[in-house]
Amino acid sequence: MTYPDGFAHYPLYFSPDQQVALIDAVKAGTAQAPFYQPTMPRTGAPLSVVMSNFGPLGWVTDREGGYRYEATHPNTGVQWPDLPDLLSNLWREVTDWPEPPEACLINWYRDGAKMGMHIDRDEFDMNAPVVSVSLGDPAMFRIGGDARGGKTAGIKLFSGDVVVLSGPARRCYHGVSRVYYGQSALVPKGGRINLTMRFVGAPACGVTTKKAMI
Repeated sequence: MTYPDGFAHYPLYFSPDQQVALIDAVKAGTAQAPFYQPTMPRTGAPLSVVMSNFGPLGWVTDREGGYRYEATHPNTGVQWPDLPDLLSNLWREVTDWPEPPEACLINWYRDGAKMGMHIDRDEFDMNAPVVSVSLGDPAMFRIGGDARGGKTAGIKLFSGDVVVLSGPARRCYHGVSRVYYGQSALVPKGGRINLTMRFVGAPACGVTTKKAMI
């Protein structure tokens, strides 16, 4: 199985105790900035995941404003919670990017949720890597090339795994085709939590773009 240059997988990067600490951070963060149901631009169709964010910026989407980064929660107007130290440290350990991440998307995949193939294009600086953490139920992650369609490579991600997309892989289509629901008890109420860190590159707030992300 061949993966594009710049793709890195770190199996079980986080210990069980660290995974619990990250879930506790998600609980605390979503008490401040609750999970909400994002919708697609133009159609208003709901995404199958619910979302929140850590960091000075958060990725949001809705029918009226489209895909963009905002400094506050779209429903409450409250600032997003700070990025946990475990995630800040991870960014420094697995990337050589000189700036810290500006946004960390919290995706909660409940029963039946998945994410279609896409490229993360909503950042001003697409040279920066994307770092993703899996918690809870396993998921089938797929990555292809820089054009939609064609062959993809799959990898089953388990709780504690980390994936990095940098270089050419940063511009490849990728998605989550399946979550193996009910195989982990880590996430309260079940499912998978995915934490995805990005460097946006200011100015970013309120900018509508054309593509979605993980």
